[in-house]
Amino acid sequence: MRNKTVIITIINKAYVEEDDGGGRAMLDMFLSSFWLGEGTRSLIDNLVIVTVDKTAYDRCNFLRLNCFRLETNGVDFEGEKLYMTQDFINMMWARTLFLLDILKLGYNFVFTDTDVMWLRNPFTRLSKNETLDLQISADVYLGNPWSEKHKLNTGFYFVRSNNKTISLFETWYGNKDNATGLKEQDVLQDLIDDGIIGKLGMKVMFLDTLYFSGFCQDSEDFRVVTTVHANCCRSITAKVLDLKAVLHDWKKFNKLDKNSVGNLTWTKHVACVDSWTKNYNI
Repeated sequence: MRNKTVIITIINKAYVEEDDGGGRAMLDMFLSSFWLGEGTRSLIDNLVIVTVDKTAYDRCNFLRLNCFRLETNGVDFEGEKLYMTQDFINMMWARTLFLLDILKLGYNFVFTDTDVMWLRNPFTRLSKNETLDLQISADVYLGNPWSEKHKLNTGFYFVRSNNKTISLFETWYGNKDNATGLKEQDVLQDLIDDGIIGKLGMKVMFLDTLYFSGFCQDSEDFRVVTTVHANCCRSITAKVLDLKAVLHDWKKFNKLDKNSVGNLTWTKHVACVDSWTKNYNI
């Protein structure tokens, strides 16, 4: 964008291939949300798809998107990395290092997981206050956007490039080797709990789930919801199943008279709830 802001998502083969049961690929679901959302279609021009294997890169180019191939020597990121496995943790750290490089190049960015549905243009809800260094989503909103008691979620956030945010990402990545068994989100949470926001003089705002929602805490109002994240979910298959329902609910909302949507509720996220106890084949 004109203010050197880009939208970034990172994918691998598991996100571009349909499952054997004919389910849609996660990337296709993600792109569908831009098509179906309010004021989101033009944002595709500002979206950079970062791919970590050849299959994902080829698919991205086939779709004529803005594609970047991120290669990590000696690491295979091709298949699904199930939540909290070591491969999953390694891929999240590779992502963090790449995003640090983007900040060092002087770009602000919105990072979005590919399992986030963009139902409205988030820039209409994100603060335009340039003194804010980081605006980040939370699994559950506590009512005060400045409270550091929030449990953050790195699946959606807006960060401005400056010395403070670069220092944050450097410190964050620098703790990688002392974080055995922890994902990068846990390490950032620990840093915030230890007071790094104050130490760096940062201004950080946690995003209200009324607007930036997820499966951990649904937005209560279809009229203002901006993004829906398939968090609190373990597998891609389960995410796709429940995100299909999200897009179905969104289409249903758009067909209703806006004065009659008060009783409309989200379809229950059954597959994601079950993903913690049942084995979903990928």
